[in-house]
Amino acid sequence: MFESLIGLVAIIALFVIISRQQSRIGLIERELGALRSLVLSGAVPPAAKPAEQATTEGKPADATPAAATDIASLPAKALETQATEADASTGEVVSGPWTSGDAAPKVAEPARKDAAAVKAARQTDVETALGTRWAVWVGGIALALGGLFLIRYTIEAGIFGPGVRLVMAAMLGLVLVATGEFIRRTGFRVPVQGATGAYIPAILTAAGAFILFGTVYAAYGIYGFIGPALAFTLLGAIGVATIAAALVHGQALAGIGLLGAMVTPMLVASQAPSPWALFGYLAIVLAATGVIARMRDWGLLMAAAFIGTGLWTVFYMTDAPDANLSIILFIDAITLAVLAFVWLGRRGGEAEPARGFDWPLIAPGFFVGLSAMVLFIDPAYGATGDALRGTALIAALVAVALYRPLALALLHAAGLATVLVYLGIIPPTSIVSDFSGGALGVEGLPAAVADTLMLRIGIFLGLVFIGAGFWAARNLAASAKIRAASWAAWGVAAPLVILLTLWFSLGNLDRDLAYATVAALLVVVFAIGGEWIAQGEEPPLRGGAAVSFALGGAAVATLLMLYMAFGSGWTTILLGAAAIVPALATRWRAYPVLGWISVGAVIAVLGRVAFDPTIVGAEFLSTTPVFNWLLPGYGVPALAFGFAAWQLARTTNGRPRLAMEAGTALFALLTVAMLVRHAMHGGVIDTGAATLTEQAIYTLIAIGAGAILVAIDLRSPSSVLRYGSLAAGVVSVAFVVVQHFLVLNPLFTDESTGRIPVFNLLFLAYLLPAVAAGGLALYARDVRPKWYAAMLALVAALLAFAYATLSVRRLFKGEFIGLWSGLGQLETYTYSALWLIIGVALLTAGVWLKSQVLRIASAALISVAVLKVFLFDMSELEGVLRALSFIGLGAVLIGIGLFYQRLLTRAAREKLQTSNS
Repeated sequence: MFESLIGLVAIIALFVIISRQQSRIGLIERELGALRSLVLSGAVPPAAKPAEQATTEGKPADATPAAATDIASLPAKALETQATEADASTGEVVSGPWTSGDAAPKVAEPARKDAAAVKAARQTDVETALGTRWAVWVGGIALALGGLFLIRYTIEAGIFGPGVRLVMAAMLGLVLVATGEFIRRTGFRVPVQGATGAYIPAILTAAGAFILFGTVYAAYGIYGFIGPALAFTLLGAIGVATIAAALVHGQALAGIGLLGAMVTPMLVASQAPSPWALFGYLAIVLAATGVIARMRDWGLLMAAAFIGTGLWTVFYMTDAPDANLSIILFIDAITLAVLAFVWLGRRGGEAEPARGFDWPLIAPGFFVGLSAMVLFIDPAYGATGDALRGTALIAALVAVALYRPLALALLHAAGLATVLVYLGIIPPTSIVSDFSGGALGVEGLPAAVADTLMLRIGIFLGLVFIGAGFWAARNLAASAKIRAASWAAWGVAAPLVILLTLWFSLGNLDRDLAYATVAALLVVVFAIGGEWIAQGEEPPLRGGAAVSFALGGAAVATLLMLYMAFGSGWTTILLGAAAIVPALATRWRAYPVLGWISVGAVIAVLGRVAFDPTIVGAEFLSTTPVFNWLLPGYGVPALAFGFAAWQLARTTNGRPRLAMEAGTALFALLTVAMLVRHAMHGGVIDTGAATLTEQAIYTLIAIGAGAILVAIDLRSPSSVLRYGSLAAGVVSVAFVVVQHFLVLNPLFTDESTGRIPVFNLLFLAYLLPAVAAGGLALYARDVRPKWYAAMLALVAALLAFAYATLSVRRLFKGEFIGLWSGLGQLETYTYSALWLIIGVALLTAGVWLKSQVLRIASAALISVAVLKVFLFDMSELEGVLRALSFIGLGAVLIGIGLFYQRLLTRAAREKLQTSNS
């Protein structure tokens, strides 16, 4: 069973190793093929001296084949010697386990084109890969497993005692380490470029370290020959020594040593564990790893060390019932010190790279930030006032990020920790609110207690983020825009979240002038800070991302100030009016964000009215028509948005201007619609169904809005106005078709049409919209798409037809015209006559206006009249009414035919005259 398990592990390890080496095999194939092509083509290697290159280039073209023949005819030994001498003469560093493989020889362009030579070279690459990499890796695994099998055999055969076996295993490990060092010192070189993964000395050293780890642990855990203190010391020493040996053997060996060093405290148990000894040991391992990683620039190794140390810190904080706070602060301080002075210390004499941050620093930022959060929210720590230590950790993260620009990940960690602490959100738990106790809860546990300590800490952290954020953004605005934007973003986000949560927890949610004053101070500070950052840009006053974050923060602070200082009604009005301020600022500064701040005001007001359409609450809204809170609540923002759009059109004139124009049109329509709704429902804004009267007003508003947008667009062309006018027309048509003709039609609802003969519901719901739609169709005829004008003209004709028909119905039935009241013979005849008259009128208007839509509508209506006469009147009418129906129909049809004949004859005569002339 044991042998099967070992065999399975060996097979899996071999498969993983082979899979990882496939990409390197391809690299070697390409490079060997390119080198062979270089030799066969006679191209000059890049390592040649300039004089030799000039000599070669000066030879005639016919000398190249001879040179290639001479080179190809040399024995392999001579070629290898020449290559070695070329490496030595040029001072090129031989590829070793710590190199990245970028030093591959550059191949001349003609050599790359020699596909035949590359194909021939690939035939030997599999053999090279097998001999240089796979054999070495499998051999290293075999050595490690061989040591285990040897120990197992001695146990089963009873040849040696436990002590002798451990000594032999230790000697085997030491022999392997010594052999690896001997091979390295005797001048071992990686024979093939790209085969650094098969560095034999490193493989032997790793196998020896593996055996030594196992030997010490067996001496402690299995046989009890040594105590926990000695075992801990030996295992730690082996791990640190393995990490140190990685300086000459490569990063893979350092990873093995780091893994062993981090696992050592788990393998060794003690009756009286000492946290100081544990974290002192981890500090030594972290510092040693940091030095090695700094010397070789191994980011992966450094990140692994930070992760290991962070995990041990988390385990200690969660498992220890009485965790020592000093130990937590100690290991976090060591982590930040290694980060700032060891890992990032390698850039001391170098220019900082332009990238945002060093990715290995994500790990320490996460774990130190997590430690700070635990000190805030965990009851075991919060009860002793350890939130101050958490504050110190957050401030330390900001300080290190400020000291080392590449440590931007620490800034994000500090900002997230602050925001999460003050919001009381600790993933992955759920939020539970308990306002009666004055605290936010996370699954029943207090997450952010509202007390004076949190208030003082919030003030301190807010000042830290503001000061550090704006100072760093100013200094980095010209050279590192991404970093500057990050600092400016957290410089406004963290203070705003702190202010919002403190106001929510400690302040008066209805009106709190103290917090409003703080918000006003933030508005001033952020605005001045944004201008200060803009002056440090290159060129100055460009208004980049950092400036945008600062001014955006000022806008959010303005929103909070209005909510804190004023009631809901004045907040909506002033927030809408505030859209003017950034638009006016574009007269002096061309910052792109200014226009978008105005757009943000539109979105904020829109959200406000969506939350409470009554502006001040239903109980405080007056029942007086027109002159109530709805008029300024919707009208003032509409006027302010219109002015902002006008101002932006004369300064920046970009997408914000279009958005402001759309906001203006929207709030203008909302103003009229809400006032109508208020008046029609007796001063109550509710969710009741609209009547036909109210719907008719909405339809007229939509048609009028379309006409206004068309008129404004003709004077000041804008895509928003153009598409807005089209949308208004389509919406008005939808209102007519769905509401006027179907849902709210008095024929189906039997709604009262009023007692006044002419100026009644039918006049408001059908005749006026017909006139309005017809007028808009005529006005937009040459300035909008043909389908738009045709659609409106058709709807106008249908509305006129409906008005006339329903008016006849009202004439016979009175105020209520529901279908269930039946039809009389005279009423039936009147419909036929009316439809024929309307058809003739539409035909006349279509010819006069040269509108094909009206002529088609006339033909359709007359066709309906014809069908009605032949199918309905013939069976329903009697006597003279039936005769008059057919006589009238015939007369009309003959008249129409005569009219068309004359019209066509006149058109043909005019065409003939035009052709003759």
